[in-house]
Amino acid sequence: MRLLERKLDGRLVFSEYIGKATHIPAYAILSHTWAANNTEEVTFQDIEAGTFETKPGYNKIRFCAEKAAADGLRYFWIDTCCIDKKNAVELAEAINSMFRWYQQAARCYVYLSDVSMVRSNEDPSQTSKLMCETAFRKSRWFTRGWTLQELLAPVKVVFFSKEGERIGDKRSLEQCICEITAIPPEALQGRPLSAFSTDERLSWQVGRETTREEDEAYSLLGIFNIYMPLLYGEGRQNAFLRLQKHIDEFSAGKRCTIRQGRS
Repeated sequence: MRLLERKLDGRLVFSEYIGKATHIPAYAILSHTWAANNTEEVTFQDIEAGTFETKPGYNKIRFCAEKAAADGLRYFWIDTCCIDKKNAVELAEAINSMFRWYQQAARCYVYLSDVSMVRSNEDPSQTSKLMCETAFRKSRWFTRGWTLQELLAPVKVVFFSKEGERIGDKRSLEQCICEITAIPPEALQGRPLSAFSTDERLSWQVGRETTREEDEAYSLLGIFNIYMPLLYGEGRQNAFLRLQKHIDEFSAGKRCTIRQGRS
């Protein structure tokens, strides 16, 4: 795992943690939607070259760094730049590990770039909660495939507007989130996902989209506690067939273990 730390002078520094014995410090993690033009996002190479501040995506990095510091966290992780996506092995390892990384994060900050804390015309000092809730319900974040695991995995998920103002957290917004996603409250409250049927978990992904068709299946790996090789180019159907095969094998293995334990 590769974490970022923003130094007092503004420098962004990577720290890598490899191996079972490695102690990973407490960290924050960002959940967001990528810009339509991916070249706006800060990449691993941009951080390495020190050219990250010139890109629009740097605003999200600065936001995450500031929120983490306010919560007493020195380190944070962002998918745009903490993975070297030019390295196929590293990318595959990251995707297979991502659910766990979100699950182990001390804080998950959801940055909603399409939700504004609009001010009331009658009283500019007050935020129009109704307008904010309407925008929240329509946010693109709820339509993306990868954000499903980013909602379910972390214990502490906090939502922010594009201005960086706090909207609420997973607990305070639970009813609204359940209405938007059709995910039962027990899943948001931390009930083990294995307690929900395969069909029910698959239904949570309905209506969500990913840029690459195979990612519709790959983004569900953590939801089913599955690890499998990534084969970009295999297409959506083949990716789901392989996912289903792994789910069936995992379920069969659990049944076998239970029977052996009872014998």
